[in-house]
Amino acid sequence: MTEFRVAVFASHEGTNLRALHRASLEPGMAYSVALILSNNRDSGALSYARTHAIPAAHLSGLTHPDPVELDAAICALLREQLVDLIVTAGYLKKIGPLTLASYAGQIINVHPSLLPRHGGQGMYGRAVHEAVLASGDPMTGPSVHLVTAEYDTGPVIARHELPVHPDDTVESLASRVLAAEHDLLPAVVQYLAARAISRPTPAESVSTPCDPVGAADANPA
Repeated sequence: MTEFRVAVFASHEGTNLRALHRASLEPGMAYSVALILSNNRDSGALSYARTHAIPAAHLSGLTHPDPVELDAAICALLREQLVDLIVTAGYLKKIGPLTLASYAGQIINVHPSLLPRHGGQGMYGRAVHEAVLASGDPMTGPSVHLVTAEYDTGPVIARHELPVHPDDTVESLASRVLAAEHDLLPAVVQYLAARAISRPTPAESVSTPCDPVGAADANPA
């Protein structure tokens, strides 16, 4: 089977990364985790990459203070690793315009609410679940959506609805939604991988190559 190569961007522990990677090792899965990228050199995501011998890099304002050069370095690394899909999972930085343009329609994000509710800048972690409870929403759950230039505004690919219980707390909601993310995200990536492999993209329609500037500065984990 043709390999569908996935890059996962994560800023902290990378629990969704771990779920994606574990699922990729199961029989019949159509994708592999080919690259892990973090903007945090001390992240659990990079530690996981080292433990499991997955190619990884720390790229951030520390390695590339100029945002344009950072964007170019990220994009060049993705091209070097022949990445087919980018998954942002707990990645607390915006994707740069060069990477967005070069991978248009090939970047997805998992968000811990039923978008379009409770999305946007600053809506991550506890803030999302606090907003769900404060709004009295009867349902919550994760969404997987395409990434665009603005936070959490891209088309939703899939959602997993969960009831909000009368006795729910921020902690109980966060726990149940995270468990649902760990099921939903691998299922979506598997679906996209299987579809891409069955309907390969013609070579002439591949998106514009990344500017190679800064690629040599990518720091391995």
